[in-house]
Amino acid sequence: MMASELNLLQKKILTDGVIKPGNVLKVDSFLNHQIDVPFISELGKEFKNIFAHKKIDKILTIEASGIGIACLTAVYFGVPVVFAKKSAGSNMDTEVYTTEVKSFTHNKVNHVVVSKKYLNQGEHILIMDDFLANGCAVEGLMDLVSQAGGIVEGVGICIEKGFQGGGDALRAKGVDVRSLAIIDKMDAATGTITFR
Repeated sequence: MMASELNLLQKKILTDGVIKPGNVLKVDSFLNHQIDVPFISELGKEFKNIFAHKKIDKILTIEASGIGIACLTAVYFGVPVVFAKKSAGSNMDTEVYTTEVKSFTHNKVNHVVVSKKYLNQGEHILIMDDFLANGCAVEGLMDLVSQAGGIVEGVGICIEKGFQGGGDALRAKGVDVRSLAIIDKMDAATGTITFR
């Protein structure tokens, strides 16, 4: 990945990100509440470059904040996006794959589901999310792909909290995790962020 593109995300985090106590980084002004579409589209282009050598049939993410980056990346791959839902609503299919995901941000366990119509055996899946902390969301998404008999080709993450170890644990298992910005340290008191 080119330094200028990585620096673009780092700079955006440093100028627009807000560090909150408890190692929470708010990037809701451009990534996961209000979406800066031209900027996130550039990140999607970078993910296309990173995973260009892989066969990708679909991109899988989890609602809600991963949907933006997944969709803007899918434009460059020309593939659909499937997002795991955190609850099965009345309009949801009854035939679903289901798994549990512990949310670092909200400190609760979510039951997430994907209709069996949208994940199929033999499909090559790129998993994407806005953040990677302890890796629980990615593990849950990988479980859904496994239940469907699909193949996880890689994991694309915008911002990885490297100090929480989720990404390193996944890489140690042989998962191709690529993060555009890895944060090694955040300090809410001083407002400083150290990138890997």
